[in-house]
Amino acid sequence: MAMTDLTPAETSAAPQPTYPSRLRDWLAPPIPGGALAGWLGPLLVTALAGLLRFYRLGSPKAVVFDETYYAKDALSLLKFGYEHTTVKDADKMLIADPHANIWSDGGSFVVHPPAGKWMIAIGEWLFGATPFGWRFMPALCGTLAVLILARVVRRMTGSTLLGCAAGLLLALDGLSFVTGRAALLDVFVMFWILAGFGCLVVDRDKSRQRLADLIERGDTSVYGPFVLHGWRIAAGVCLGMAVATKWTGVFYIAAFGIMVVLWDYGARRAAGVRAPVAGTLMLDAVPAFFQIVGVSLVTYLVTWSGWIFNAGGWDRGTPSSNPLWRPFEALPKLWKYHKEMLHFHNGLHDHHPYQSWPWDWPVLRRPVAFYYTEPSGCGSSKCSSEILGIGTPALWWGAIAALIIVLGIWLVTRDWRAGAAVLGFTAGWLTWFPSAFADRTMFLFYATPMVPFMIIAVVLVLGYLIGPERPPGPRRVLGAAAAGAFLLVVLANFAYFYPILSAQVISFDAWHDRIWFKSWI
Repeated sequence: MAMTDLTPAETSAAPQPTYPSRLRDWLAPPIPGGALAGWLGPLLVTALAGLLRFYRLGSPKAVVFDETYYAKDALSLLKFGYEHTTVKDADKMLIADPHANIWSDGGSFVVHPPAGKWMIAIGEWLFGATPFGWRFMPALCGTLAVLILARVVRRMTGSTLLGCAAGLLLALDGLSFVTGRAALLDVFVMFWILAGFGCLVVDRDKSRQRLADLIERGDTSVYGPFVLHGWRIAAGVCLGMAVATKWTGVFYIAAFGIMVVLWDYGARRAAGVRAPVAGTLMLDAVPAFFQIVGVSLVTYLVTWSGWIFNAGGWDRGTPSSNPLWRPFEALPKLWKYHKEMLHFHNGLHDHHPYQSWPWDWPVLRRPVAFYYTEPSGCGSSKCSSEILGIGTPALWWGAIAALIIVLGIWLVTRDWRAGAAVLGFTAGWLTWFPSAFADRTMFLFYATPMVPFMIIAVVLVLGYLIGPERPPGPRRVLGAAAAGAFLLVVLANFAYFYPILSAQVISFDAWHDRIWFKSWI
């Protein structure tokens, strides 16, 4: 597929295409280019992302923002298998001595599932309870997300260049950069949702190829053949991990579940199946429910194993003497625990100076100061060092226009790629509106999981702007120049904001120049 061509089988307003001779090439056009180029470019972009995220990862040597919860929770999972209460001034004790005894008595009530904290714990197991240790896995997942996005967009567009552009934009996004350098949970939610989406995109191609092969071999059922969707099991694991990090991942399970059913219907209809609706519901939708929802549920429960199998967790009580019976015996108590967690989230109305509303997020009205000090050593009378949780403005403000454009393209042409970008964005954005209307406390970094889909929208628009590879002409030259200029603007914008994203010590005036609006203070 050329990098800006619409998939013929799922468009209604595109010019009449030249039909491929094989149904397989019609349903799942092969990706142009060789494997070497398809991996080399994304890996180079990923290396840049890794360099940015791991450079000075242990700085500042401090507990930054909500690291005060998750770094200690992760350490307690390593030691006890469940979140444990800590003594007063535990943060200062850990900074002074990673081996300090910070534990008090009893299990701690927590309001997020344990998967993200288990991931932070891997870094602490490898490198100790230090800032570098508890930030290692966020940085690694933030880096790998760049590779996943580059490869997924390459598959979606058929263009290695656009795939690399998507990876580069994610590498240069300020919010993804900051959350990928702090022991918070949101970068893990983004990583697992993106990985799950990637599995579904791969499954879309593979299953359409199998559908075409079965029909060409003579399957004449009015419903079409039954097609295996093995990649959906992997997607279920990934999406289950997202929910097991933060419950907001459940909205993506619902959204992606609807999305794949529509993809299946489109494939059967394009293949000429006589009863595509019935075939999709019977042969695709029911298995998809178990592959995605069922596998996600099992994955979610497995992440609670430390609490289930060990005594001492909050409200766990004494586990059964029979280890095989413990999961069943623990389920009623785990259900009660979850009711308490839900009650906490529904009742979270405390005012916070950096809270914001979902309608504020795309325009970056109120970012979050993760860290701010006024040290010496910048050569000025007053210095500043800050970690500001904010997206790269050029990218985010450009994404607003891109999302509007791809929404229009989807409404007119039904381009599945545009629909996926809009769906992924709305699943991470509009779902927060009911909580916002209920006055729940929330922050800009909750938007981290929707960033990859904003970037997909931007890259699709860049692809539409460049145009198809054939026939070549001045439009393609001008479009490529405009796309390249946008990437350079984002790069320059990120470089300009880099000092206040990474706690560099700069003069107060240099810091103030980067605070464009009063609401950013």
